[in-house]
Amino acid sequence: MTAPGGVDLSVVIPAYNEAGRIGPTLERLLAMLGALPQSWEILVADDGSADDTAAIVAAVAGREPRVRGLRLPHRGKGATLRDGLLAAHGGLRFLCDADLSMPPAQITRFLAVVPGQCDIAIGSREGEGAVRVGEPFHRHLLGRVFNTLVRAMVLPGIQDTQCGFKMFTAAAVEAVLPTTTIEGWSFDVELLASARAQGWRIREVPIEWHYGPASKLRVLPHSLQMLRDLYQIRARVRRGAYTRRPPAPGT
Repeated sequence: MTAPGGVDLSVVIPAYNEAGRIGPTLERLLAMLGALPQSWEILVADDGSADDTAAIVAAVAGREPRVRGLRLPHRGKGATLRDGLLAAHGGLRFLCDADLSMPPAQITRFLAVVPGQCDIAIGSREGEGAVRVGEPFHRHLLGRVFNTLVRAMVLPGIQDTQCGFKMFTAAAVEAVLPTTTIEGWSFDVELLASARAQGWRIREVPIEWHYGPASKLRVLPHSLQMLRDLYQIRARVRRGAYTRRPPAPGT
């Protein structure tokens, strides 16, 4: 499944001050993607990093033209994911955390179900077949509390909205992303709420996930903002703000 003028698969990596991790992540992805039969690209969406992230990406891109960087102003996680996914060229677009906390070979689990069984596949660290490695109990507990609120308020039935590994068809990206407004950590919830409101097929894919202590999530301030975001998303769902927009004339 290739987008017109594009490639089969785009791997989109949001990055903010990831100089310590982006190099090894790119090398691991290059080794894995090189074995796939599909054509592919890697796009690093740089959220205005102040370190050497952009220089490291440019160095890799200099020897591997299928890697490219997208320099963005610093606006937050949601804005970076939105801009990166929309700038990708793939018929399928895979969202990938910069720390690559999921073994890259598991990308094939997503390819096995998109687009045949769903339009959006989201990595899940919960349920049968999922494995969590090294996560402190308190972080897991806080995550489950947040997801309980998400299921009660916005997305019943989805066990793990916040996992950083997700695959989309290009059509789903182009329909859903323009309806989103949140630029912070609750972007994942809004994206999935919009996709469900529009009728896109969503499926959870169990993965093996390794906890990384360098997470930029700050539990207390971010949790309070995410709770406010849930009320905002629920209100937008109820008033039909995420309805699928008709295609532009001539498209």
